[in-house]
Amino acid sequence: MARRPLPHILSNGSADYARTQIARSRELARTAADSATDVLHPLITVSRGLCRLAAAGRRKWADTPKDKRGPLLFLVASVILVVALVPYGLLLAAITLMAAAAWQGRDRTPSAPEGPDESQIERLQSLYEALVPYFSAPEDPAPLYAHGGKWDKVFTAHEFDDAGRVAHLAIRYPAYFPDGEPEARARVEQLLTAKAGRGREYRFAWDEEGNRLDVTVLAPLPTDFAAQHFVTAPGETVLGLTDPTEVQRTLPLSYGAEQRDVPPVVWRTGLRSTEPHLLALGHPGSGTSTLLRSIALQALRYGDVLIVDGGGTGEYACLTGRDGVLAVECALTGALASLEWAASETERRLIAVNRARQAGDPPPEDTRRPLWIFLDRPTVFDPVAAADGRKDPQSLLQVPLRHGRAANVTVVVAEQFDSAELLSEAVRQHTRARVVLGPVAPQLVEAVLGAPPHTTPPAEVPPGRGYARLGSGPVHRLQVPSTPDPYDDATSETDRQAVLALLPARTCPADAAPTETMETVQTVEAVEPLPVEAVPLEAVDAVRVKTAETVKAVAAESS
Repeated sequence: MARRPLPHILSNGSADYARTQIARSRELARTAADSATDVLHPLITVSRGLCRLAAAGRRKWADTPKDKRGPLLFLVASVILVVALVPYGLLLAAITLMAAAAWQGRDRTPSAPEGPDESQIERLQSLYEALVPYFSAPEDPAPLYAHGGKWDKVFTAHEFDDAGRVAHLAIRYPAYFPDGEPEARARVEQLLTAKAGRGREYRFAWDEEGNRLDVTVLAPLPTDFAAQHFVTAPGETVLGLTDPTEVQRTLPLSYGAEQRDVPPVVWRTGLRSTEPHLLALGHPGSGTSTLLRSIALQALRYGDVLIVDGGGTGEYACLTGRDGVLAVECALTGALASLEWAASETERRLIAVNRARQAGDPPPEDTRRPLWIFLDRPTVFDPVAAADGRKDPQSLLQVPLRHGRAANVTVVVAEQFDSAELLSEAVRQHTRARVVLGPVAPQLVEAVLGAPPHTTPPAEVPPGRGYARLGSGPVHRLQVPSTPDPYDDATSETDRQAVLALLPARTCPADAAPTETMETVQTVEAVEPLPVEAVPLEAVDAVRVKTAETVKAVAAESS
């Protein structure tokens, strides 16, 4: 007898159709359940009341002393007999029982009070009085804001949390308020932050056309998620999590045994990216190295990685010798050699892609694999290079930064704020994706990102918490995934195992490259120099003259 074949895996279109059918079935089932509840509500109420009456009767019988239970039973039997003998007695008794059961089975949940209570009214009135100097003018004949006025004329919507503090507030303000001036906005936002409750993050949404200000208290971003494989396409990198109202996409993330859908900040790189390079700034301990490790682990899934660690603290030692990691350099000599190779590799890719396009062929395979260049604190090498008379490592980034998008080369730079002024002009100009981490003043965030954040800074800033802006897009709140150094003793076992699970296989020992280099140097030194015959100076001059005449002849023919 032939067996039935196993069902095939659904394609994207079939999966979307099946998902839509499942959602529709759930909605129909929920609608049917609500309709059945409405139809059977009287029966449910009477049944609940009968159960409560029966429970009350059992409690009354249990509380009655044993010597009085006989007379009580005789009294109940007499009442039942009298009711049975009276005309229509049983019908009246049944109606009375049903009415009592319906009364006992009613929903006794206290209804929520309409409108704010006394403490909330007092808080709203206090906010109204505090806003009077900012939203009033002596020339206004009918001011919205006046001392002793009514708060319900300007607060069109309000919500409170369980602690009694304001969670959402919709405020009307007069049309003559200069809501287009950042200074005027900042004064109102600072006042509302202080009066509505400190220690929380607020989002201020100014509607200049409708003269309306929406104040919303934001929930803190989760910090308990570790590094993991993100469900993204090639060329997409997850920088961290943000608010659900800012992006229209969610990713499934694992929180231990639990899985949630969270909104991510996705950075897109590649040939069609408008912001192919990234700059991250922060204070010590703010999480810039954690961000670079998280991006590097995601980049190793589809490309090659070159890391230059200016701090020299061994933050990226776990990546040494891994598959796809070209080098991890901590010294000036290795950094210069690696960056020179990266610049020449970018030029080689550009030439190969240009030749393929001129011939009408697709780009070669060796130019399609992305190349990532990570630099953590590159300004540390500047004084060392200047003292030794060597080239500045940042000067070698001009070619990858200027032409990296066409060559599928991405540059990620992380630096601290105290050394940000030492970054080269090429780094500042071509890194259009920006990240700011740590406790930073709003003015400094605006100077780095090019736009002010629409939220107030939190009272306590965890590592990896900050803001991100991709190109000319909006400023997002950001929480970087926990990606610590797995070789650090302070790393928890959960985070260590999560990072180690993402690391590629080690293709060669960590000390293989230095040994091979030393052997190559010794071999070169052992080679005897070949004898070279001296050439007369007249012969050299004759060759130079002949070469110059040839170049002039070729130029004349081409013209």
